[in-house]
Amino acid sequence: MSETAPTLFTRIINREIPADIIYEDELCIVIHDIAPQAPIHVLIIPKQPIARLADAAQTDQSILGHLMLVAGDVARRLDVDDAFRLVVNNGADAGQTVFHLHLHILAGVKGSKEFFETDIGG
Repeated sequence: MSETAPTLFTRIINREIPADIIYEDELCIVIHDIAPQAPIHVLIIPKQPIARLADAAQTDQSILGHLMLVAGDVARRLDVDDAFRLVVNNGADAGQTVFHLHLHILAGVKGSKEFFETDIGG
């Protein structure tokens, strides 16, 4: 069995690469996106590597639920819990560029219907 190289996010979690960490617990880390597509753009990354959402197994149910709860908590901490987008890109054709599951929280664009209809890469 061949080992795959650690993803960018695994290297951030392991503190091999610096990142602007705004939240961390035993299951996940939240960082500012280095190429933000909204005034507020953070990534919620599970410490357990799962390549894509479609690769998650039944045994990943608790971590997936945890990521959703963290999204709500982080949105409240950032004071955007009244209007934010939560995006998961699954696969290259959907705009996923790092194959370590992550959720995007995007916010800070008031009253922009177009923003909430825009594709988000990452």
